[in-house]
Amino acid sequence: MKKVIQKMSFVVFLLSTTLISACTQSLGAVESTQTASNAAQGPMDAKEIEAFANPLFAEKMKEYNVAGSSFVVVRDGKVIVSKGYGFADKEKKIPVDKDTVFQIASVSKTFTALAAMQQVDAGKIDLHGNIEEYLGGLKIPNKTGKPVTMYDLLTYTPGFELPDETTFTGPQYIGQDISMDEFLPKHMPTVIRPPGEAYTYDNTGFLLAGYAVEKASGIPFAQYMDEKVFKPLGMASTSVRFKPELLKRMAAHYDLNGEPRPLEGHAPTDGPQGSILSTAEDMAKYMIMQLQNGKFDGKEIVSQKSMELMHSYQVFAEKDIPITTVGFENYFPEYANGQHVVLKGGNLPGHCSLMVLIPEQKTGFFMSYNNDSMVSADIYKEFMDHYFPETEKKAEPVYLSLSEADAQKYFGLYQNTRAYWTRTSITYENGSLVLEGEATGKQKLRMIHPLLFVDEAGEKVAFKEDKSGNIKYFYYTTIKGLSLVADSQKMEMKKTYSDVPNSSSYKTHINNLSAFSIMGAKSGSKFDPTGTMTQGEFTDALIKAEGHYVMAGSEDGLRQQLAAGIPNLNPSAPIKRQVAAAMIQNLKQLEPVASTKTKLKDTADAWAKDAITALVSQGIVDPDTKVSADGSFTFRAKALLKRQEASALLDLAFGYYSLPIKR
Repeated sequence: MKKVIQKMSFVVFLLSTTLISACTQSLGAVESTQTASNAAQGPMDAKEIEAFANPLFAEKMKEYNVAGSSFVVVRDGKVIVSKGYGFADKEKKIPVDKDTVFQIASVSKTFTALAAMQQVDAGKIDLHGNIEEYLGGLKIPNKTGKPVTMYDLLTYTPGFELPDETTFTGPQYIGQDISMDEFLPKHMPTVIRPPGEAYTYDNTGFLLAGYAVEKASGIPFAQYMDEKVFKPLGMASTSVRFKPELLKRMAAHYDLNGEPRPLEGHAPTDGPQGSILSTAEDMAKYMIMQLQNGKFDGKEIVSQKSMELMHSYQVFAEKDIPITTVGFENYFPEYANGQHVVLKGGNLPGHCSLMVLIPEQKTGFFMSYNNDSMVSADIYKEFMDHYFPETEKKAEPVYLSLSEADAQKYFGLYQNTRAYWTRTSITYENGSLVLEGEATGKQKLRMIHPLLFVDEAGEKVAFKEDKSGNIKYFYYTTIKGLSLVADSQKMEMKKTYSDVPNSSSYKTHINNLSAFSIMGAKSGSKFDPTGTMTQGEFTDALIKAEGHYVMAGSEDGLRQQLAAGIPNLNPSAPIKRQVAAAMIQNLKQLEPVASTKTKLKDTADAWAKDAITALVSQGIVDPDTKVSADGSFTFRAKALLKRQEASALLDLAFGYYSLPIKR
């Protein structure tokens, strides 16, 4: 479901490793010797695993403010350890145990993939056939001419314009019964990229996959999962729906500050993309089946052929950067230490989960915990370093030189195909590509080969060409920002508007916004740079520039937020510059740069002054607003906003620039 990826640095990971090493080394000498000896063979001994895990969870849960977590390790068809740490409900002092229920969120996608492959095994779904044949008459708007297949859905490559248009969660959906039949026709996004072409983390794809299972089998999805998956696996505490007996055992939900937050339900009620509830004990059975090639307790749940598709990578950013299997993913590939690992994480407000499988070692672990942090990433890294340390250090690559002429094909603006607010510029400087984004700042890229580069932190940038050899996408492995969740697509730049001369100081801003489809021609080939805008027109452009409108249900909240504190708004009225500044600041919430003195010389209304000075101190100012050496400036606060001025303010505030931006 909603993926929350925090901006964590490698410093945090390195610091965490040091802290855990210190904790582990505090064990007795005999126990330490046993731990080192057993760990070299992988997780096999319960006492050794607990000696490793107990201080690790204690340290990490404190660091990330996690109230409680489950943890289960399986190997060779057996549960080695199943533990609970901390509290399922810290107010009531209810501890986490193997029977504590969590919302496993997007880990549900692996179950949906399993169900879909069962239908493929049964001959009821053609994995590579047009998915519309299995949707009961539901049509998918498609601008590409290439049909979407079940394979595309399960490998996160269907090409939807708004992959989160169907991701509705909230307390208001608890107790409702919203069918997929009712929901999908009202919320169907359009396919705008050829299916199979680009990776985009996609909730809609798995919702449709589950809907196809329902239609092909003739059994409602929740019932299907109960009868064909959960019951054969003995998963008595697992359900697609909120069953009363499971809600009684559900862990409380907390935010990053440890404050309680409400349970959230789903629309539609049966959510193949993320609505499953489960326990550590049940998930152990699921992992054992996965690691036994689809067999459990003498029964074949799914064919070995299908399981091989679930465990082998199908989509790659580059041959050494696998991204997805059928159902699983590969975030943080460097943590695998050379092992073949498939994993799936899941996040819903207040609950997170992670399942890690190492098929060749017949080993897996699962954890669920009750806040929104990424503590699971640290646990995964420490688990792999402890039990499957890297045995071969990779040789430092030989970097190739890059001329400015050869670099031209990479130049341009890119937009993440899921998180539209994640935008990047690529240029050239002194023999290197320069990547610039708000989350990463400026990064020089060194070339390993013409489609693979490395940034200054060692993270990889893999480019993809179209059939004509033009650069079309890149994938960036950095954990800063949200680049991990999708390929970023190169945007088509408008060369010129007939009424915007090359000498215009606004030309770049106008072209940037045009590339992102935020503002375009007023009529024909004319931008109308000195024309004015209504408040409604600017609001629409601002919502697009901010970018989070692509998340289902977020646009109404953004519109309310941008209007806060501004009196007498009227969508049809012309917009003044002070109103535009206040709207931008309402969404950006920027702090004035302390080292930059600013003094507004002209008259502005009291509700707009702080917004104007905050933006100007950040450098978010149109070219015609000059700031003197002493920091004084005239903003023309009550003048009408021109379209070219709007383009500059929106480009600077929401484009790719790093700027000071301190929230």
